Amino acid sequence: MYLDTTIILIAMVVAFVLSSIFLKSAEISMIIAASVGILFGVAHGWTSSFSRVFVEGLFTNLDIALLFVTASFFVNFYSESGAITTLTRKLVSKSNNKWVLLSAMAIFMLIPGAITGAGSISVFVLGSMVAMIARAMGLSEKKTAAFVFTFAILSAAAPPVNLWAMMIASGSDMPYVGFTTPLLVPILIVGALSIIYFGWGSKPKDTAEILKNLPDASKDIAWWRIILPPAVLLGVFLVSYYLPFNIPVIGLPLTFVIACIVAIICNPNKLSPKECWNIMDKTMEQIFPLIATVLSVGVLQNAMSATGVKGLIGITFITLPLVWIYISILFIAPLLQGSLNYGSAVVFGAPLIFLFNTMGYNLTIIASAMSLIFPIGDCLPPSRITGRLSCEVVGYEGSYGSFLKAVLVPCLILAAVALVMMVFPDKFAFLVL
Repeated sequence: MYLDTTIILIAMVVAFVLSSIFLKSAEISMIIAASVGILFGVAHGWTSSFSRVFVEGLFTNLDIALLFVTASFFVNFYSESGAITTLTRKLVSKSNNKWVLLSAMAIFMLIPGAITGAGSISVFVLGSMVAMIARAMGLSEKKTAAFVFTFAILSAAAPPVNLWAMMIASGSDMPYVGFTTPLLVPILIVGALSIIYFGWGSKPKDTAEILKNLPDASKDIAWWRIILPPAVLLGVFLVSYYLPFNIPVIGLPLTFVIACIVAIICNPNKLSPKECWNIMDKTMEQIFPLIATVLSVGVLQNAMSATGVKGLIGITFITLPLVWIYISILFIAPLLQGSLNYGSAVVFGAPLIFLFNTMGYNLTIIASAMSLIFPIGDCLPPSRITGRLSCEVVGYEGSYGSFLKAVLVPCLILAAVALVMMVFPDKFAFLVL
């Protein structure tokens, strides 16, 4: 049994590597690897139907895919109103303090990724504008690209939607509850240190020059139009959290749909049905690779469960000394993220949860810490999704190696904070509310 499962694992790895080399697509490679695993499982008689395991896998993460779609709709419709541009121009006109403006840009970058689970959405929506402000604050092109990337990956790890934590929870049968504070506190700490690192020694430009380079603000947008959509979103979140037995179950996708409708109503430039369709079409084009990743991860997850591969990985790590487990998480998790994207959390993160559960550790803190390490791999090959996108949006033309050097310090800080949380999870249990 152990030998058979090992053979299946090797076959899946070989299929994934070969597919990645020839097809250059992590999503298709995961589907092929999962299909190979399921076929081996059918041949061994461990599962009776290839189609059943495959289709069940497609539906495993359908709720997460719906969350992706609806949250991205909200972000793009809200951005279309000009609210973010107006806020930025007001902020720049009121203050030319580099620490204030860099902190504001960091917070702006955190919001789209936090509510969609994808750092690339933050780059798509705000990357170019944040890059303008960062350059105006005296940051070099390399540091500007690194700034955008750093807060893009922090936004992806920020609550309420952290897809790595969701995948780990889904793969280990634990509820996605209590993650808000354990994720938010370390992200704010790392974010503050990153701002100091990037802004140290830079000299900002004149306010008039900064405003000249920013997009024009919408003249007709009132403050209530800016505040109401996120206020409705936050209000529904809070009501669902604090009064769960007094209202129907709304769910995150419907919450974002409600906020999206409010954003459309509050837009001073009344959108025609065709314009709404174009925004939705652009949004789907942006997030299609992410949806493909989430669905292919579900198939891979189900294939690993049906063939015993997930258990094999868990057993293998249980036999390692604890110090080597921590070391392997620090190095292997980002490398897997570069290859498998969100699938890394299922392949590597979920089995480790079972191990830490046997040790009596606080699993919410452990899962939160691991979900902070995975995003570091978004700048590593072969996928380099967020890293490549950050360089393109900023217009950085230097070598990718020099970009990696620029993001090294923030990534090391993030890894160090996550490692401390993993080594001493019970010390941080007070964060689980």
